[in-house]
Amino acid sequence: MARILLLTPQLPYPPHQGTTHRNFNIIRSISERHDLTLLSLWTGEESELDLGLKVLGQYCFKIEKVRQQPRSNLKRFSQLFSSSAPDMANRLRSAKFKERLIEILRTEQNQSGRPFDVIQIEGIEMANNLPTIREFGPESKIVFDNHNAEASLQRRAYETDKSQPRRWPLAAYSYVQTNRLQDYEKWVCESVDHVVAVSDQDLAKIKKLAPGIQATVIPNSIDVEEYKDLEAGTTAKFDLVFIGKMNYRPNVDAVLWFADRVWPIVQVERPQTTWGIVGQEPHARLDKLNALEGITITGKVDSVHPYLAGASIVVLPFRIGSGTRLKFIEAMAAGKALVSTTLGAEGFEIESWREALIADEPGQFARGIFNLLDDPEARNQLGGNAQEFAEKYDYLLVNKQFDAIYEDLVSPKQL
Repeated sequence: MARILLLTPQLPYPPHQGTTHRNFNIIRSISERHDLTLLSLWTGEESELDLGLKVLGQYCFKIEKVRQQPRSNLKRFSQLFSSSAPDMANRLRSAKFKERLIEILRTEQNQSGRPFDVIQIEGIEMANNLPTIREFGPESKIVFDNHNAEASLQRRAYETDKSQPRRWPLAAYSYVQTNRLQDYEKWVCESVDHVVAVSDQDLAKIKKLAPGIQATVIPNSIDVEEYKDLEAGTTAKFDLVFIGKMNYRPNVDAVLWFADRVWPIVQVERPQTTWGIVGQEPHARLDKLNALEGITITGKVDSVHPYLAGASIVVLPFRIGSGTRLKFIEAMAAGKALVSTTLGAEGFEIESWREALIADEPGQFARGIFNLLDDPEARNQLGGNAQEFAEKYDYLLVNKQFDAIYEDLVSPKQL
């Protein structure tokens, strides 16, 4: 049994987005075999904080939290020029978090007589704490859970935006950030004792930056049982559904590409089709979609389950991204037919028309939708195959792989 300190960018409950889903599933899995202390930034409502602490308290020996202070646009803009570090290195930098981290490391050493066995950093935004860990917890082993191959993600954003003149400012931003992230991601990966990637593709990209690192692939995971038999509950029916946090750049780009390139084809051939865009904090760029017939933007919802249950097809029209998408596994576990771009399905060893339908061109994407809407039997077959495929991504099965990492890093006498 290892004594682990986990650093997360948000309180991992309620799990409103991909990062919190991953972190919550890691916590409730590894806590069965290890003593876990959680140090987390948090934002949001006090009621959500109380709920989060109550649920996480079932799994964590101790929970420490630091209120995240919003970074002003002026400060962010100034840091882009005053620092050579990428924007993500400064996004969640917090003097109060650093103070609390130092206090926890010192307290653990004084009370137990030895440091944490492992300190696990969740995501590159928390890697700014590496120097503090090395200074005040030098004996602890450090695991870096890299949720995305970030330099690669920014490169894809640049490639997507550079072809649109109105997006050139963001393309320029991504170009600069790509170069900075390559250096920063390399430094982070080479500064820790073990790196975790979420897919083989991400691992290959990371090892290209930092060839000599020790690394393991541990994919995103879900509680598979939670997504079975969703039809038994309340449903919110749409022909097509997209689910995701709607101020996240890859999600916004995916929805806008679908609205601009695929939706017009759908409206001509099947004008009665409905599309639900489900997720919190819709970006202002999506406002124009409210005027389009058949489209509903829900904003934040209590649960995505009714929307998954009521969807005929889940669409994942991604052009930007990295890692593996939790929404892909969730839809599969719910037994839903999926139409996705190649990028949307990246990281999953699937075959088009067996577990999901893969389409990258607008006409091809629309034709796949029509075929599935017109053929309930094919839709059900695809969903059934997807549900079977999703079984291997259950969180209890997937996250056991962390045990081997801890065992390799920590002396057997300490476990």
